[in-house]
Amino acid sequence: MAFKFKQLAQAGLLLAVAGAAIASSHREAPFITTVPKADGTDFYMFNSYEPNRTGMVTLVANYLPLQDPYGGPNYFSLDPNALYEIHVDNNGDGKEDITFQFRFSNTLANNGAGIALPIGTGANQKTVAIPLRQAGPVTAANSANLSYNESYTVTVVRGDRRSGTRSAVTNASGGSATFAKPVDYIGEKTFGNAAAYDTYANSFIHTVSIPGCSAPAKVFVGQRKEAFSVNLGTIFDLVNAPAAVITSEANAAALGKFGELEDKNVTSLALEVPASCLTATATGGDRVIGGWTTASMRQARLLNGATPTGLQASERAGGAWTQVSRLGHPLVNEVVIGLRDKDKFNGSKPLNDATNFADYVTNPTLPALIQALFPTALAPTNFPRTDLMTVFLTGLPGLNRPANITAIGAGGPLTEMLRLNTSTPPTPAAMQNVLGVAAGDNAGFPNGRRLGDDVVDVSLRVAMGALCTLTGASDALKVGCKPADAPAGGVPFVDGVRAAATDFKTVFPYLNTPLPGARNFPAN
Repeated sequence: MAFKFKQLAQAGLLLAVAGAAIASSHREAPFITTVPKADGTDFYMFNSYEPNRTGMVTLVANYLPLQDPYGGPNYFSLDPNALYEIHVDNNGDGKEDITFQFRFSNTLANNGAGIALPIGTGANQKTVAIPLRQAGPVTAANSANLSYNESYTVTVVRGDRRSGTRSAVTNASGGSATFAKPVDYIGEKTFGNAAAYDTYANSFIHTVSIPGCSAPAKVFVGQRKEAFSVNLGTIFDLVNAPAAVITSEANAAALGKFGELEDKNVTSLALEVPASCLTATATGGDRVIGGWTTASMRQARLLNGATPTGLQASERAGGAWTQVSRLGHPLVNEVVIGLRDKDKFNGSKPLNDATNFADYVTNPTLPALIQALFPTALAPTNFPRTDLMTVFLTGLPGLNRPANITAIGAGGPLTEMLRLNTSTPPTPAAMQNVLGVAAGDNAGFPNGRRLGDDVVDVSLRVAMGALCTLTGASDALKVGCKPADAPAGGVPFVDGVRAAATDFKTVFPYLNTPLPGARNFPAN
């Protein structure tokens, strides 16, 4: 049993391979750079490890990348003309069975006029709208000092995302189907210090009722500190670091916890849902689910050539929803999908992956690029890369492979999505291993993805053939390669940046307080 567990843990490295890249989906495709509000950056899905939340699954979809905290006066609201979705496949057929749809509305106070101030005196006095989102300190939702408010709705769709049965998710307190979103952390003069902003933002964690679910869930949407840990600039500059540095586990955190993303924020759409509401049956049966997030925009967009007045008046949108962003596993579109197909991937569905993108998995280019940059790091030579297909497209046997899939191409489609076994006991934050399944922590990546999982280091190692270095694997884990196929398979590649579970909150929504746009100015 110990041997089998060890092999399974090492095999867990593999699912990351197809996403073997160095940054999750921040500006990863040509078109999405033009519509950053619809750009999905990271997707997390894990069994909740907050104390006393056993049996809950947390899903977090991050959007609108690389937010500078000081980005006023407009800051980072989401797009009312976009549709943000989190999809769950609970029967292994590559199609969504449950979809959570988020739609946003932005409104100005005073019936669209915003906050206005009397300027001038006597006959020369005029009431003029202020240029800012706030006219003074803010401590609570719907503050009289807020000129701008953002809200959203959540709809659960069962079956096809467009033609399935639709129901509104409602607030468990009062039954409203509209939820308020906190204003971004403008700065300490507006909101106070981080603790004060936390108190404010936590009031927007809503307990909700999901039709068809017998237990309550939670939802939070708002700005958070960027959670992704990556040495972004170095990697995309042809891995601008000495080979001796990036091939030693001792340098795993040499450059800190978050790299260039240390001073960035992001917008999070977070749900905590009972696992029994996500699986095909409430009890028994297959406990594995697959998940991914997408954003779609209306097919037609018309710019207002006249003088627009009011929010969103510069654009009119209509027509069918057109998907422009897709994210399951981290890193896939970043450096696995070829440049010509990046927009195609963002508009695709998992069901068609074997037809559209199989070559990028069976014959990946990343190992060849690494070898070109570091000639002694020889790329694996086994083609097709059945070792990658085994876990990337089907899930790990005995851990998070859907019950209907028995082998590559047998019993179910080959699809790219983040897979989670909802029956795997969560590991408390203090005990989590950042390398997840690869280090024996079966509650971590690639069995779902937690905030503290170091997907970059895991992916680099597996891309270079770590799985091929295994010997004596069980029949269920035969991967079609051997140590001779992967000369660099045992090298502990790192990017020099690493965070851990203890660097984040241990309660929903887990992500950290966003950075303020400004701190209180020193008195002297």
